[in-house]
Amino acid sequence: MSATKPKTATDGRIAENKKAFFNYHIEERHEAGIVLQGWEVKAIREGKVQITEGYVVVRDGELYLIGCLIHPLRSTSTHIRADSDRTRKLLMHKAEIRRLIGKVEQKGYTLVPLNLHWKNGRVKCEIALARGKAQHDKRDTIKEREGKREVERAMKQRLR
Repeated sequence: MSATKPKTATDGRIAENKKAFFNYHIEERHEAGIVLQGWEVKAIREGKVQITEGYVVVRDGELYLIGCLIHPLRSTSTHIRADSDRTRKLLMHKAEIRRLIGKVEQKGYTLVPLNLHWKNGRVKCEIALARGKAQHDKRDTIKEREGKREVERAMKQRLR
């Protein structure tokens, strides 16, 4: 008999927010713990998580992750009401939170989740201090991506 493996990458990544790299200039990255319920951890192990629409807010000097969807498993216990879109608290040192709050209060900065990953058997959330991109910056990103694809296609054709 073979045990089923979780649907995660080999480096421990659970979910990634690729949209954040397109919409924002990433300035700083920080790792935060995340407060989860038991059914959420089980659902994360099965890969039933999505963070592309997620964002981080500051309330009463604490950080909260909003918009992160963790879809409950069908086998979730009947005595628990599973809320897939609930607000989840992020855990960081007080000094780090104060420093991030100071930066976020500056014009143009925001906190966005980049990914969820496993670290020592616990789920961690990598958040970034980011500044929004202008429309022309997004166009430049698209042009660069298309240029890279064309170069890769040309290289493939040369190798054949």
